[in-house]
Amino acid sequence: MSAFLEVRDLTVSFPTEDGVVHAVEQVSFDLQRGKTLAVVGESGSGKSVTSSAIMGLVNRRAASVMGQVLLDGQDLLAMDDDQVRQLRGSKMAMIFQDPMSSLHPFYRIGAQLAEAVRVHNKVSKDQARARAVEMLAKVGIPDAQSRADDYPHQLSGGMRQRVMIAMALINDPDLLIADEPTTALDVTVQAQILELIVSLQKEFNTAVLIITHDLGIVADVADDVAVMYGGRVVEYASVDDIYNHPQMPYTLGLLASVPRIDKDLSDRLDPIPGNPPSPISLPPGCVFAPRCAYTDKVPGEECAVARPELLQVQPGHLVRCHMDHRTRVSVASSVLAQIRTGVR
Repeated sequence: MSAFLEVRDLTVSFPTEDGVVHAVEQVSFDLQRGKTLAVVGESGSGKSVTSSAIMGLVNRRAASVMGQVLLDGQDLLAMDDDQVRQLRGSKMAMIFQDPMSSLHPFYRIGAQLAEAVRVHNKVSKDQARARAVEMLAKVGIPDAQSRADDYPHQLSGGMRQRVMIAMALINDPDLLIADEPTTALDVTVQAQILELIVSLQKEFNTAVLIITHDLGIVADVADDVAVMYGGRVVEYASVDDIYNHPQMPYTLGLLASVPRIDKDLSDRLDPIPGNPPSPISLPPGCVFAPRCAYTDKVPGEECAVARPELLQVQPGHLVRCHMDHRTRVSVASSVLAQIRTGVR
């Protein structure tokens, strides 16, 4: 049985005056209806470009987009812009990280939601308004009938994000992409927004793709996790394997940098040393090698000169690393023990 969303060797690059930006390289993954895939990585890892390419929001006249993006068997990259635009909002939708830049400041939120309904459905203004109020209530906005007449600036950040979720789901799309949906929200509201996405997913049987830099927020919402670095997937596994049996050093670094409530507040976080690579000048070998503490466990100069392949180490668990399997497991066990005891 084919997955509802199949991404195959997606590659996106942008020519610039300084050189070619290799934003995404040969990214592949599957996503079934009713399931959630979290794409995790630091800024510049290629997460948002991947989601934008799936949604058809990358200008193909200014960028090279190659590979396949199959949505229910239809190759989105083989369609023209008008065909993709018809699917956007009806069959697939996106929640952006900044609702203030996504909602029009001069129009009432009810009117903006109603417009989204009428673009894809032949309904009257009253029917569209009723659907807008219904969705506002469904995403937990109190007194939805009245709040539909508010302008975006009259709502809190959490409420605006709920409006964006309502807009994304108002036409019952089969695929929902949430790009950093909890950025700039306090932790209580973050939890509410994620819980809301999960509950609505169950109701509509939607396939959900969550883009985030925070590995700490996906444990309770994702089924699978794709960890990206330098434009490539470096580890792909079930959420349980990512948290309990990770193998790629970058994934270990992300886990070690997640704040813990059982640690002393005065303890410093344990960040990954160095900075992510420039997508214009990626290292010739393993892209993570300049920041990796375990290159000495690989014989010779392989980490510096050869790109590791993304290989299956267990059913459904893929890893891109030159260390042999036994060494990776040993390193991961040691790091996880240190994380859990708070000793680093």
